[in-house]
Amino acid sequence: MRRLFSIVLLLCLVLTGCSPNAGVYVPTGDALHNDNTTAPTKPGEAEQQLKLAYYEEEGLNPYAVANFTNRLLMPLLYQGLFSVDRNYNVEPVLCKRYQVSKDMKTYVFYVEETATFADGTPVTAEDVLASLDRARHTNVYWGRFTYIYNLSLTEDGGVRVDLAIGYSDFPALLDVPILKAAEVEEDFPMGTGAYRLSGGVNGRGLLRTENWWCEGDLKVTASYIPLVACENNEEIRNAFELGGVGLVCTDPGSGAYIDYRGDYEIWESQNNVFLYLACNEQSDVFSIPEIRQALTYAIDRSRLTEEYYQGFAIGTVLPAMPGSPYYNEGLASRYTYDPQKLKDAIANANLEDNRISILVHKRDSTRSRAARAIGEMLTECGLKVEVKVLDGAQYENAMYWDYYDLYLGQTMLSPNMDLSFFYDGTSTLSRAGLDDAAILALCRNAMANIGNYHSLHRAVLEDAMLCPILFRSYAIYGQRGLLSEIQPARDNVLYYSLGKTMEEALIPEKFDNSPPPAQ
Repeated sequence: MRRLFSIVLLLCLVLTGCSPNAGVYVPTGDALHNDNTTAPTKPGEAEQQLKLAYYEEEGLNPYAVANFTNRLLMPLLYQGLFSVDRNYNVEPVLCKRYQVSKDMKTYVFYVEETATFADGTPVTAEDVLASLDRARHTNVYWGRFTYIYNLSLTEDGGVRVDLAIGYSDFPALLDVPILKAAEVEEDFPMGTGAYRLSGGVNGRGLLRTENWWCEGDLKVTASYIPLVACENNEEIRNAFELGGVGLVCTDPGSGAYIDYRGDYEIWESQNNVFLYLACNEQSDVFSIPEIRQALTYAIDRSRLTEEYYQGFAIGTVLPAMPGSPYYNEGLASRYTYDPQKLKDAIANANLEDNRISILVHKRDSTRSRAARAIGEMLTECGLKVEVKVLDGAQYENAMYWDYYDLYLGQTMLSPNMDLSFFYDGTSTLSRAGLDDAAILALCRNAMANIGNYHSLHRAVLEDAMLCPILFRSYAIYGQRGLLSEIQPARDNVLYYSLGKTMEEALIPEKFDNSPPPAQ
């Protein structure tokens, strides 16, 4: 897991309030090393004791719940057709076999015959169909299914997905939890995970499923996990520091974040929350391509990640997560921090002391502080910057009428870093001239072939209407020694493997896709 020494030292100081020479405990979880070995269970070893926090009123339906506290529980309760590890490797879970057409516009998935829900009933193709159909109509998952135009069952028991474009890595989007068809709307539905929900008004908990259908290397082994109902971040923090809760997911980039103190283990979990600057094509300054292209060099991303996101973010000059298959190190190396390039571009265009505005939403105090820091960086390059921190109707009005030169935006990208929403003029993310048919076509080419992401990102940086800043991540705190071997993945803090491979699951015969059956 990525963690520089400076970040470790900062976290140590934040969590303990001590000097670096005070002999305090340095957290050792997977935040500081990559030891993937599993300690053997000792004869007579005490059973794992674990409590987890949750917001009871929000339920545990994976299609409806977006808060990271409740989503920490999801890997214990639910499984998808596939899972994705922190290195973006895709692995079959509920999918036993799958087939893809020659043009990659049609996929057919077949369910593991041995897969069962927690009550022992088998998982069916109907369950998968109902789950995917429900997920694609929810705020949590809809962005993944933009290009699906048909879901149907095949005569041989498969689930067919027809897409409007070719999609080479579509399975990477299908870590979507599968529920019983009759329960996709329930607040507390049943899943196929290692645990099931039990209890009621007197307290809920997670009960280990007897004869779990698979043998995953899940690091959670407790036979029963009490759930501690909380109503806010402070209650969760207090429950954790007093020892009542063993593992929590937090967001250091949120204005509502509360510091945790003590000698606990710390991990980082990616969430694909993307921070970016977008230019207004009507701006006197950023309507000039040379100025836009030089903007990225003036942003000190290391300063932003350290000072405003407590190290739980990674700066990026490309609109893709560094280290992912979509990120090209060679291309990124051409855009290292060099503010002199923006200074020169401003001087060459005779724009010294021109006034510009950066718009940011008031409700996100961390982003507002980051915007002010970016304003300082651009001021040092020769511009006069006003940071407009607006809320409610004022913000919406400024966005609608394009009353800004730059705005500091934030969105959660899909697992395959789909950028098409920025360049599709019908999308709310496509503002102030950002829409571009040529780049939109490159977005779709990249989804059809992962090798095309290089061309897409090069075009994005040359157009420079969008300036990537960083990707945020969550901080995972754990009681020391309780779950030291977890390997958090994106939206899956308790990721585990079944040891299956995509190569084994792929049916090698391609097929020519005929029109989908009538609905």
